Amino acid sequence: MLTNPPVVAIDQSLEGRQTRKAVVFYDGACPMCRREIGHYRKRRGSAELNWIDVSRPSPELDAYGLGQASAMARFHVLDENGRWQTGAWGFAELWSHLPAYRWAATLVRRLRLLPLLDAAYTRFARWRLRGRCLQASCGSGDR
Repeated sequence: MLTNPPVVAIDQSLEGRQTRKAVVFYDGACPMCRREIGHYRKRRGSAELNWIDVSRPSPELDAYGLGQASAMARFHVLDENGRWQTGAWGFAELWSHLPAYRWAATLVRRLRLLPLLDAAYTRFARWRLRGRCLQASCGSGDR
């Protein structure tokens, strides 16, 4: 059965407000994440996105109403309409802004692969975060 993207609570100040650019929240302290995001940031279209490193507490996270622990636990993209896209839906949103990856976003959406990909992503994200926490490098508590 197909499911919709996970619903994420959004800060009241963002509701109904259209953002100028989509915002990508990534873990800049994770070597694998940093390489992948670095790759995307070199692609055409990446200047049209805002990029926020969530590996350290920041006022930017507070401004978006996103706790550091939540941001570290799952990939987040705030789309241009102020809606949160997380996990596989977040990657599809990111890809849709990069001309070299639009085909991937279109493919996973049309074939309705996002629920399956999100299940795999969720398992991976738990494994990644567990490894970071064992190394005592996970984020501070969430609000």
